[in-house]
Amino acid sequence: MKKQSLKDLVRELQKYNKMVVMIIIVVIVAILAGSRFFGFGIPHASNTVLEIERNIVSASGSHSLFISEDGTLWSWGNNIWGQLGDGSTSFSYIPIKIMDNVAVVSAGGDNIMMSGSHTMAITNDGNLWAWGNNRHGQLGDGTTDDRHSPVWIMGNVIAVSAGNRHTMAITNDGTLWAWGLNYGGRLGDGTTRTRLRPRRIMDNVVAVSAGLFHTMAIRADGSLWAWGLNNAEQLGDGTNIERRRPIKIMDDMASVSTGADYTMAIGTDGTLWAWGHNLRGLGAGRTGSSIPITIMDEVVTVSIGGEFTMAIKTDGSLWTWGDNRRGQLGDGTTTDSFYPIRIMDDVIEISAGCSNAFAVTSDDTLWAWGWNLSASLGDGTRENRHTPMQIK
Repeated sequence: MKKQSLKDLVRELQKYNKMVVMIIIVVIVAILAGSRFFGFGIPHASNTVLEIERNIVSASGSHSLFISEDGTLWSWGNNIWGQLGDGSTSFSYIPIKIMDNVAVVSAGGDNIMMSGSHTMAITNDGNLWAWGNNRHGQLGDGTTDDRHSPVWIMGNVIAVSAGNRHTMAITNDGTLWAWGLNYGGRLGDGTTRTRLRPRRIMDNVVAVSAGLFHTMAIRADGSLWAWGLNNAEQLGDGTNIERRRPIKIMDDMASVSTGADYTMAIGTDGTLWAWGHNLRGLGAGRTGSSIPITIMDEVVTVSIGGEFTMAIKTDGSLWTWGDNRRGQLGDGTTTDSFYPIRIMDDVIEISAGCSNAFAVTSDDTLWAWGWNLSASLGDGTRENRHTPMQIK
């Protein structure tokens, strides 16, 4: 064997160290690339107070949530999956306190009102919390275990939408994340695979709405994008073809709301647009359309329930239309309406559950009406209400 000199040995060691450094650099770059382009990685918790647009009321149909003026989160109704977040699975007929310093809340569920229910909340520091049904990973904690009290999911979050067994969230850099059940491609990652943790979908997003089987998002340039199941033409692309990745629908949009088989969106000029199918009243006398049609003007907020719609106009008036079998339109009857009808004034926020409705007036008063079998109205009873009733 050839004997090495001391200099030769030093050179060999230097080469070895350079190779190790290069390998480490390659590994780090690969991890970062995977995080950016393939959805790996989760933002860390942040202690910074973020500019979050508050969303203070949300209804799934089986349970309901409300954030009071001091940031306290309250919940009530069905709790079979722990969706109230009080550590139990017991129904509550009246609001119970869950946590403090909450800015945004979103209740997930489905059209049969008793299953699929989970809850997502953003605290003032931008941290996202989840609880309730997790059979399909819709909480995003990496498991399929139901949670009866809030668990931390990710940080730097400014918006969240809980759908039917799936969840969408936007972080403060405009990144859209998705997780949970992916039937119909509703997550938008190009597959139908269930995801137990947040997966990156697209950038420059400012608004998102998770529906029963489809999802809609608005980017910073005002463009509206859609994906998921399209059997009822709810994506608005003129077809009934399922889309597993986002496709562009229209421009100049300000907000969007998704339901079971149809979608509503508000343009930057206040025009309310609708598409998909609702046999009990899409609006403007129609029951369906494969492309966006105009419903009414001067709209600032819209919320879709199971088969009915709520909208607030610029003057604060609240309008409803569609299914009214359980009094969810709030007009004192159980007669469906194919056209918007005026219900009350001075309204600043709304949430339509499957068959119940909530409105918040400018004095921070909460009103509720509609289906109440699961005590989801919070009035201490299980009686349906056909007109608005003050809750809190």
